[in-house]
Order: sequence, then C-alpha cells, then structure tokens
Amino acid sequence: MRHIGWVLVVAVLAALGALLWFATRPPPLILQGEVSANRIDISARVAGRVAKLNTDVGKEVKAGDVVIELESPQLEAARLAASAAVGVARADLARIGSTRPETIDARKAELAAAEADVKLYQEVYDRQTQLVRSGSTPQARVDEATRNLDAAIRKREASEANLRLATQGASPEERALAAAQVKQAEAGLAQRETDIGELTVRAPIAGQVTTRVAELGGNYGAGAPLLSLIDIAHPWFTFNLREDLLGGLKIGDRFKVDIPALGRNGIEVRVTVINVQGQYATWRATRATGGFDLRTFEVRAEPVAAVEGLRPGMSVIAQWTDRSR
Repeated sequence: MRHIGWVLVVAVLAALGALLWFATRPPPLILQGEVSANRIDISARVAGRVAKLNTDVGKEVKAGDVVIELESPQLEAARLAASAAVGVARADLARIGSTRPETIDARKAELAAAEADVKLYQEVYDRQTQLVRSGSTPQARVDEATRNLDAAIRKREASEANLRLATQGASPEERALAAAQVKQAEAGLAQRETDIGELTVRAPIAGQVTTRVAELGGNYGAGAPLLSLIDIAHPWFTFNLREDLLGGLKIGDRFKVDIPALGRNGIEVRVTVINVQGQYATWRATRATGGFDLRTFEVRAEPVAAVEGLRPGMSVIAQWTDRSR
C-alpha cells in the first residue's frame, strides 16, 4: 500500500508540473497577414470620348483584349491634315527632281539656234579676214565680225548651261531639303496615326476588372484612370514582422499558413521579399535605457502550389513558432 501511495504522489506531482509548465509556457506567436495582388490602373495616352465599353466590374479579361474604345474628332482632323502635308511634300520633291519635256525641248532648240549663229558668224569672220588682207574691206568690218562671233559663242555657252539645268533639275542641296521635308511630314503623320491607335485601350495583363471609372459618352483626359485590373492569377501574402522575429529568415525559406476565408490550413508558401518598412522622424537609434528600437519588416510569400479562390484582402494566419524552414 505504501508503494502505491508513493506512486500516486509522484503521478500527482508530475501532473501538477506538467500543468504548471503549460500554464507558464508562452502561447505560440500568431501572425496575421493579407492576400495581395498586382493592381493596374488603365488609362489612355490621349484624350477622347468613350465610344464603347467592352467589359465591366467583375469580368475577367486577357492580355491584349480591347476593353475601351475612344473617339476623338480632333485627332482625326489632325491625321487628315498630316496626310495632306505628306502629299504636298512628296509633290514638291517630285517637282524639284524633274523637268517638263517641253522645257527640255525648248532649251535644245535654243542651243541649236545658238550653234547656227556661231557657224554663221564664224563664216562671216573668216570672209572678212581674207578681204582685209587684200585691202578689199576696211578693218572696221573685221572688228564687227569679231564681236558678233564672240557674242554668238557666249550665247551658245549660255544655251548649253540652260539645257544642262533643265536636264539635271534642282541642285543636290535643294533635293536634300525637299527629301528632308518629306521625312518630316511622314513623321508627323506617323505620330497622328499612333495617337489614333491609342484611342483603342487594351488590357496590359490578364486579370479581373475591380473598378470602372469610364462611362459611355464621357470625355477623359490623357492619363485619366478608366479601369482597374487585379492579377488574381498571381497572388502573394504580406506579413509585417518585427526584426527580432525574423530569426534568420531569408529568401526562399518556406512555412505554412491558414486561410480562414477558404477553410484551408497548412498551405505551404515560399518567401520572395523581405523589405524594411519606412523610417519616420520619431525613430531613434537607441533608447535612454540602452535598449534598441526594433524595426518592422515586410515579408512577402507566394504559395508553392496554386490556391483556388484566393482574393486580395483575405486574411492569412501563420503560427510562427511552428513554422518549418
């Protein structure tokens, strides 16, 4: 009986010790985070009026889908003006680079007449030179024939130059200037066509529409938000931890979380980002007692496997003392 009493005493003491240990043991650290996802505000680069809405709040879109179509009579008018400017510049380049056949024919006829005059006055000069040697004509006639021959030769040279100018057209500098003006006009047209293309607003990523600001028929300026998308296919979890709780946590470590909204427990996640939170004016390097202020870090983690039903804003619970890394 005495042995049984000692056994009972030992059992009671052990039970009391266990209760005392559990009572004094600190509770496990519970971290609460939040599901987050990329959000994109969609806007147009140019101003316009909403002509067509192809989506609405709650609908999912694919990357490249046309979500909104705008219209702008001003941009259409500017495009037409730019197109006309291109036509003018090209016509001017063609005009400078060519000469009408009638002009060339006229210059050739002038050259032929000048060559005939040179031939005629050359014969008169030769005849007067022979006559002056025999004393049959005065020197004045020779001088006159000489002047007429020189004038005919100069006229022929001028006619040759006019023919070359008519055949070759404008100078290289004028051609280069006209070509540059064509490129300038084409660049202006390309800019206007680009602006017209910006009236069609496309989804940059696949996601779900969470906000719609645009209304049918409304006018919106360049850069004004029209729609908001969230990338629900690539969510992550965000936690805020004091630096003394990091415990050597590093990128790539894994731990498990619970998602109450989905009734899912033990979901394995992988750490992707560890960033220190902002520093404010009230932060101090050390306290007067000698202790250090502790900074807060943002820890981001992504689920290792896809989790259906995750939505931004859902709570995420992690028992930090039981984490496995």
